[in-house]
Amino acid sequence: MSGPGETPGSTPGDVSGAAASAAPGAVLFACGMNAVRSPMAAAILAKLFPGRVYVKSCGVRAGEPDPFVEAVMSEIGCDLAAHRPKTFEGLDESGFDLVVTLAPEAHHKALEMTRTDAVEVEYWPTPDPTLATGSRDQILDSYRAVRDLLMTRIKKRFGWTATPGG
Repeated sequence: MSGPGETPGSTPGDVSGAAASAAPGAVLFACGMNAVRSPMAAAILAKLFPGRVYVKSCGVRAGEPDPFVEAVMSEIGCDLAAHRPKTFEGLDESGFDLVVTLAPEAHHKALEMTRTDAVEVEYWPTPDPTLATGSRDQILDSYRAVRDLLMTRIKKRFGWTATPGG
């Protein structure tokens, strides 16, 4: 039996064929503090699908902007200097088609949304790069690894293909 967004015979996360044409129009990424993983994911999705997907991010709690996030995202052309973390309760909008959670506490919070909203929730366990130790370069490498993991997962989930010459 296929789950939401899957065609018979597809594997979870497969968005080829009919599933790709039914891609969500509004996506919310959520993590613990909306300071690292969820703003990275939202910026990546917006960059890969400009104007095609409405995307926001939030957290269970509001953290503080993270300079390592700004650094590694600027490497791929995403400016997050103006990002200010917000919570689920601080969102000005609702009506998301899909909530992608990147941390267990965000997943539990998002599942609460399904009691009152018809929203699909997916859990993408994602390492927390703020736990990295070592030199500045080692810490940045941890953030890059998370950024690249999110990029790969988003490309696969939303059916991204490179444009010729781009």
